Amino acid sequence: MAKNDKINQHILRELTRDGRLSNLELADRVGLSPSACLRRVQELERDGVITGYRAVLDRSAMGIGFVTYIGVSLGEHTKDAQAAFEQAMSAAPEVVECHNITGTIEYILRVECADLPSYKRFHTDILGTSPFVTGITTYVVMGSPKDLRA
Repeated sequence: MAKNDKINQHILRELTRDGRLSNLELADRVGLSPSACLRRVQELERDGVITGYRAVLDRSAMGIGFVTYIGVSLGEHTKDAQAAFEQAMSAAPEVVECHNITGTIEYILRVECADLPSYKRFHTDILGTSPFVTGITTYVVMGSPKDLRA
């Protein structure tokens, strides 16, 4: 298991900010030799602390201008109902996050669409046709002053 020390935490912070850092630049930023830094990164990857690297996309450049969080209530609280709902959300390209939560609703979704009409189509054709959905509450994102995924 990878150590959870200050150096590994620093490595993880730097890689979170810029996953394309060269090992040489990363080693310089965290105060290690390149070989020691590479060993630590490889250990963090091997132990599943670092699970992958990805590109951060400019959603507006991709034509996505309408982002919502949606609270969803299900009428049935069975494994089959949850599995059917989760499968439907997995198949919907507009759904970029789906979280099963506790509280007064069962799911929180992050949905990204081009505009309000495309969101309405998703709302009507996907959520509105799910046999287990009994409640939908939409929260439109007006701005994101802090988003560590970006």
